[in-house]
Amino acid sequence: MELRLLIVEDDCLLAEAAADYFTGKGWKTRIAEDGLHALELLRTEEFQLVLLDVMIPGMDGFAVCRKVRQESDVPVIFITARVMEEDKLNGYALGADDYVTKPFSLPVLYAKAMALTGRIQGRKEYVELGGLRADVRSHSVWNQGRLVTLPPKEYEMLLFFMQNPGRIFSREQLLIRFWGYDFDGNERVVDNHIKKLRKAIGSCGCTIQTVRKFGYRLEVE
Repeated sequence: MELRLLIVEDDCLLAEAAADYFTGKGWKTRIAEDGLHALELLRTEEFQLVLLDVMIPGMDGFAVCRKVRQESDVPVIFITARVMEEDKLNGYALGADDYVTKPFSLPVLYAKAMALTGRIQGRKEYVELGGLRADVRSHSVWNQGRLVTLPPKEYEMLLFFMQNPGRIFSREQLLIRFWGYDFDGNERVVDNHIKKLRKAIGSCGCTIQTVRKFGYRLEVE
């Protein structure tokens, strides 16, 4: 299988250096200097990995990652000079798979890329926990063999919880992940969607628990 890489970086020298390194390892590479160009390429071409700078013109990397996750599960590694823990947590909440801080070693970046794409290529096309089964390709959910109809947002949230069982996510992290930074509503929208999800999945061996003062997590009985 041909491996294709999209590098989203406005530093031309850095982008070209990364492209040359991966090309030398047999990858096909494309470069986008801004978020809008990156999204256009992602909608018209297939990639196995995206290296995404946070500080890019027009639309920052966080916004790009949120858009990507609405349409694709392509692996994303953030590359950035920002080192604040909050930035990293927000990146992971948005669906990033890894985070590399500038300056970085190209061999180390490549090793991370190979480890990540190897895991993704071996990933199942469905996730099954308790009596729940979520089909990643068709966006369908079955509860003990019965098809459950979920709106897109609730499906995305349920799949996210199923892919991360036992992990606690705060309202803020879920809000950023599924509604984005520019959402001007109330955090209670998260609670409302969790309530609907609980009703939809019912008794299935999995429960979305409230962890007081922290957030929510999916527990498998």
